[in-house]
Amino acid sequence: MAENNDQVDEKRLSAAARLFDVRRVIGGLFVVYGVIVTLIGLFDSQAEIDKAEGVRINLWMGIGMLVLGLLFLLWLRLNPPKPPDPSDITPEDDRPAAH
Repeated sequence: MAENNDQVDEKRLSAAARLFDVRRVIGGLFVVYGVIVTLIGLFDSQAEIDKAEGVRINLWMGIGMLVLGLLFLLWLRLNPPKPPDPSDITPEDDRPAAH
Protein backbone atom coordinates (compact mmCIF):
# COMPACT_ATOMS: atom_id res chain seq x y z
CA MET A 1 0.00 0.00 0.00
CA ALA A 2 2.84 2.39 0.84
CA GLU A 3 4.46 1.74 -2.54
CA ASN A 4 1.22 2.62 -4.31
CA ASN A 5 1.00 5.93 -2.41
CA ASP A 6 4.63 6.67 -3.29
CA GLN A 7 3.90 6.10 -6.98
CA VAL A 8 0.88 8.40 -6.84
CA ASP A 9 2.91 11.09 -5.07
CA GLU A 10 5.72 10.77 -7.60
CA LYS A 11 3.29 11.11 -10.53
CA ARG A 12 1.70 14.14 -8.87
CA LEU A 13 5.10 15.80 -8.35
CA SER A 14 6.16 15.01 -11.89
CA ALA A 15 2.96 16.50 -13.32
CA ALA A 16 3.38 19.63 -11.19
CA ALA A 17 6.99 20.01 -12.33
CA ARG A 18 5.95 19.78 -15.99
CA LEU A 19 2.97 22.09 -15.56
CA PHE A 20 4.92 24.92 -13.95
CA ASP A 21 8.03 24.75 -16.12
CA VAL A 22 8.82 28.31 -17.20
CA ARG A 23 9.73 27.14 -20.72
CA ARG A 24 6.12 26.09 -21.29
CA VAL A 25 4.77 29.46 -20.17
CA ILE A 26 7.28 31.54 -22.14
CA GLY A 27 7.02 29.36 -25.24
CA GLY A 28 3.23 29.36 -25.15
CA LEU A 29 2.99 33.12 -24.75
CA PHE A 30 5.45 33.77 -27.57
CA VAL A 31 3.54 31.41 -29.88
CA VAL A 32 0.18 33.06 -29.09
CA TYR A 33 1.53 36.60 -29.47
CA GLY A 34 3.50 35.56 -32.54
CA VAL A 35 0.35 34.32 -34.26
CA ILE A 36 -1.47 37.55 -33.42
CA VAL A 37 1.35 39.84 -34.60
CA THR A 38 1.91 37.76 -37.75
CA LEU A 39 -1.76 38.02 -38.66
CA ILE A 40 -1.66 41.77 -38.07
CA GLY A 41 1.44 41.95 -40.26
CA LEU A 42 -0.28 40.11 -43.09
CA PHE A 43 -3.01 42.74 -43.20
CA ASP A 44 -0.92 45.89 -42.66
CA SER A 45 -2.07 48.87 -44.67
CA GLN A 46 0.30 50.67 -47.00
CA ALA A 47 0.37 53.63 -44.58
CA GLU A 48 1.66 51.35 -41.79
CA ILE A 49 4.29 49.87 -44.09
CA ASP A 50 5.40 53.34 -45.18
CA LYS A 51 5.58 54.41 -41.54
CA ALA A 52 8.10 51.60 -40.98
CA GLU A 53 10.13 52.73 -44.01
CA GLY A 54 8.87 49.94 -46.26
CA VAL A 55 9.45 47.06 -43.85
CA ARG A 56 6.58 44.83 -42.84
CA ILE A 57 7.77 44.96 -39.24
CA ASN A 58 4.71 43.28 -37.73
CA LEU A 59 5.07 40.33 -40.07
CA TRP A 60 8.78 39.87 -39.37
CA MET A 61 8.45 40.33 -35.62
CA GLY A 62 5.51 37.94 -35.53
CA ILE A 63 7.48 35.28 -37.38
CA GLY A 64 10.42 35.84 -35.02
CA MET A 65 8.16 35.46 -31.99
CA LEU A 66 6.68 32.26 -33.42
CA VAL A 67 10.14 30.80 -34.01
CA LEU A 68 11.31 31.72 -30.51
CA GLY A 69 8.18 30.27 -28.90
CA LEU A 70 8.49 27.05 -30.88
CA LEU A 71 12.16 26.77 -29.89
CA PHE A 72 11.20 27.05 -26.21
CA LEU A 73 8.56 24.34 -26.64
CA LEU A 74 11.01 22.14 -28.57
CA TRP A 75 13.56 22.59 -25.79
CA LEU A 76 10.92 21.51 -23.27
CA ARG A 77 10.06 18.47 -25.39
CA LEU A 78 13.68 17.39 -25.87
CA ASN A 79 14.73 18.02 -22.26
CA PRO A 80 11.73 17.50 -19.97
CA PRO A 81 12.01 18.59 -16.34
CA LYS A 82 13.00 15.99 -13.82
CA PRO A 83 10.53 15.41 -10.99
CA PRO A 84 11.70 16.59 -7.58
CA ASP A 85 13.19 13.96 -5.33
CA PRO A 86 10.49 12.83 -2.85
CA SER A 87 13.13 12.57 -0.12
CA ASP A 88 13.57 16.36 -0.32
CA ILE A 89 9.96 16.90 0.75
CA THR A 90 9.37 16.93 4.47
CA PRO A 91 6.05 15.82 6.00
CA GLU A 92 5.43 19.46 6.89
CA ASP A 93 5.34 20.32 3.17
CA ASP A 94 2.36 17.99 2.64
CA ARG A 95 0.20 19.56 5.35
CA PRO A 96 -2.41 22.12 4.34
CA ALA A 97 -1.65 25.65 5.48
CA ALA A 98 -3.25 26.65 8.75
CA HIS A 99 -5.56 29.65 8.58
